[in-house]
Amino acid sequence: MEQNVNYNHSEDVVDATHSEHNEPHSEENTNVFDEVFSNLGDHHGFYVGPYHICDLPYIFWDDGQLHCYSNKTSLKESGVFTEVHHKIVKVSDGESPQLDLSVTNLVMFQWIAIFFILAVFKIISRKKNCKPDKAPKGFFANAAEKAIIYIREEIVYSNFADKKVAKSLTYYFVATLIFILVVNLLGLVPGGHTATAAIPVTAALSIVAFFVINGAAIKYSGIKHWFKHLLGGAPIGLAPIMIPIEILGLIIKPFSLTIRLFANMTAGHIVLFSLLGLLFFANTYFLSLAIVPFSVFIYILELLVAFIQAFVFTMLVSIYASQSIGEHSHSGEHH
Repeated sequence: MEQNVNYNHSEDVVDATHSEHNEPHSEENTNVFDEVFSNLGDHHGFYVGPYHICDLPYIFWDDGQLHCYSNKTSLKESGVFTEVHHKIVKVSDGESPQLDLSVTNLVMFQWIAIFFILAVFKIISRKKNCKPDKAPKGFFANAAEKAIIYIREEIVYSNFADKKVAKSLTYYFVATLIFILVVNLLGLVPGGHTATAAIPVTAALSIVAFFVINGAAIKYSGIKHWFKHLLGGAPIGLAPIMIPIEILGLIIKPFSLTIRLFANMTAGHIVLFSLLGLLFFANTYFLSLAIVPFSVFIYILELLVAFIQAFVFTMLVSIYASQSIGEHSHSGEHH
């Protein structure tokens, strides 16, 4: 009996020792992938790669009051909010605040993209005003001119029969494509974050597109034509069936734009991070040599996807808007 007890005890010690040896390895593996995939998400702080640049403010609207905190420490010291499992909740009931208006890492990268676009076009317009008769010089000036001409001719004018309508909408399509493209490219810069790999960002772009599509239809074709469009060309007797279907179609279009841009920008990043994560587990020199060139290939593919997705999003919105306006508009009839 005593021998059995001692034997069992020694067996437990062996198992405990074995688990102790395995535990750090398992923990290390988990931490590596947690570290790799955490870079895809948003952060309450401005990060460039793994480096924390500065804290960003926490801003909440709750119970009719605006709560502002400069960083996480001041938020916890307030006693109103706290952090549970990386989520900000109220101390009183554990619920999330009614509206989160905090400035996050992805917001910062969107602001960087906007500032960069405004600065480039400000410099180009200043040079153009100084020398209006001369052709633009420099990489950014020529790239901007070619991009604007391409968007106007190949995306806007090719889809809208009425050139007056097309001209008025060109500004929106130019701004949309260039903004999405710059945000996508910022995510490929070492240390950068891709804001379009977050559903709230792509959803906001799609909501704006929804109002542009339907607002343009009402403005240029009239509210009567817009309601008539809800019938889908069917007789008035089929209105109870057709109108819900067409309304559902109006909702599905921006939803598809949201998911398409989000999924395409996220998928490549996950593949790239997964390949780089395998370097931590590469036991052979040959496997490491295979992972690195394949990662470079995926990176180049991601660069191509950044351009394609900006083009596809803008082109689809242009097609949807032209279909909602139809061939006949007020300006076209007047002309």
